[in-house]
Amino acid sequence: MNATKRRAIYETLQSLNPHPKSELEYETPFELLIAVMLSAQATDVSVNKATRKLYPVANTPRKLLELGEEGIAEYIRTIGLYRTKAKNVVATCEILLAQYGGEVPKTREALEGLPGVGRKTANVVLNIAFGEPTIAVDTHIFRVANRTGIAPGKDVRAVEVALEKFTPSEFRHDAHHWLILHGRYVCKARRPECWHCVIEPLCEFKPKTPPPEL
Repeated sequence: MNATKRRAIYETLQSLNPHPKSELEYETPFELLIAVMLSAQATDVSVNKATRKLYPVANTPRKLLELGEEGIAEYIRTIGLYRTKAKNVVATCEILLAQYGGEVPKTREALEGLPGVGRKTANVVLNIAFGEPTIAVDTHIFRVANRTGIAPGKDVRAVEVALEKFTPSEFRHDAHHWLILHGRYVCKARRPECWHCVIEPLCEFKPKTPPPEL
């Protein structure tokens, strides 16, 4: 795919959603960090259901530590891997209080040093909470990048590198949101809905999905 097509794709997505936002619900960088940690192998919908009950009770490192691992687990038990996630949340809160004054650190190295925080989670926090032009690659973005041809790669890291290389600078900050939302609602895994895709004319995916029969 050439640069002209890539720019046209981003311009089209931007025109439809000029100010994209995460579908995770949060008020502070810390609430965002915990929500993203909980979202691994889970849907944003399931995480939001849990945090709507959890955050009014405990939404700071100290309050979550007071709640404890078992207490946290009770609030997030509807989310996959909830016991492991509760353990990581407690360990992360301990580090935030001991090393960062209870604040979320603003560097990748520090974020990735927190239990349960990998590169993708760090990228999301850096982008949304701190305005960094990082692009977190999840399963939706990996699929869209490869299927459309906008930034193909054999693995998640390769796609991230390709997106960083080929995404025009003015679109870097919001690219994550546009691509994940497009993958979640239009360019779906099993059956991409090509018949109402706004970037279909620019997409290099050949076996276009026809509209469903009425």
